[in-house]
Amino acid sequence: MTTTGSDSTRVGPPPPFDPELAAALETMTELPSSITADLIPVMRAGMIGRDATTEELRRGGAFEVSERPVPGPHGDIPLLVLRPAGTTGLVGAVYWIHGGGMVMGSNRGADSTKAFDLAHELGLAVVSVDYRLAPEHPHPVPVEECYAGLVWTVEHAEELGVDPERIVIGGASAGGGLAAATTLMARDLGGPALAAQLLFCPMLDDRNESASGRQMVGLGIWDRTSNDTGWTALLGDERGGPDVSPYAAPARATDLSGLPPTYLDVGSAETFRDEVVAYASAIWAAGGDAELHVWPGGFHGFELLAPESQLSRAAGGPRGPWLRRVLGL
Repeated sequence: MTTTGSDSTRVGPPPPFDPELAAALETMTELPSSITADLIPVMRAGMIGRDATTEELRRGGAFEVSERPVPGPHGDIPLLVLRPAGTTGLVGAVYWIHGGGMVMGSNRGADSTKAFDLAHELGLAVVSVDYRLAPEHPHPVPVEECYAGLVWTVEHAEELGVDPERIVIGGASAGGGLAAATTLMARDLGGPALAAQLLFCPMLDDRNESASGRQMVGLGIWDRTSNDTGWTALLGDERGGPDVSPYAAPARATDLSGLPPTYLDVGSAETFRDEVVAYASAIWAAGGDAELHVWPGGFHGFELLAPESQLSRAAGGPRGPWLRRVLGL
């Protein structure tokens, strides 16, 4: 396995957590900062929350809910489809990719709430993909399944009641990284033209060498050890090496031109801070359109784990207006 840089790299002390979030973290004793490979089965068993039921997904009749098994390169891929109830004509959609460090989660998981909230607010549909997980299914299986599900969604958009010209791809954490990778794949393969991408605290860089990663060792949620665990599950001994594909780790891309408008956000007190800022900067350097929010004192997943905090409420605020602008709603 390739090492992740010299331990002599100097970084300052970690940035402080938001006081309200710090207090919330102290109550989360069941969630380890550092996840090792032996903890993956435990985390999958429910330590990060349960899946939503179909009735919960309906949101009191706001959505019609269906499931579609669609063909993919590694077998059928389950897609969860939520469409605004009582609507006629075609609506925009969020193609959502769930998080979970590449090793856990599902298309009904708690992190998908961001997509469901946005869709409810803006009258959009959601298509949520349930890709196969590492380490049982390493790269390129997850991204190939996400891409295949996207292609199927666009090809069957009218059947789903979706406007194929107003499909936004999005994801959180590992799902954000897979969304970025799927967008690169769509650009490079002449695939679907996406209206926008939403990258929430995305997992982008397998090298795990950033200052923010070093600052947050043993702190918060999903520290540098956890990140090594997730990337090693996906890439094995190739992690951190010279030949990792940008379709696995989008931070490896040398050309970020030709991407759709991109929304990125991240906490200042989390492992992914620096790679997210760097990705936004690379989009700007390529002449692209990106909006970046760095939430002061936010740990990884703070909105999911402390949804009533002031910072969580603030973080949700700009997304709807941004989507309205880019989709012309």
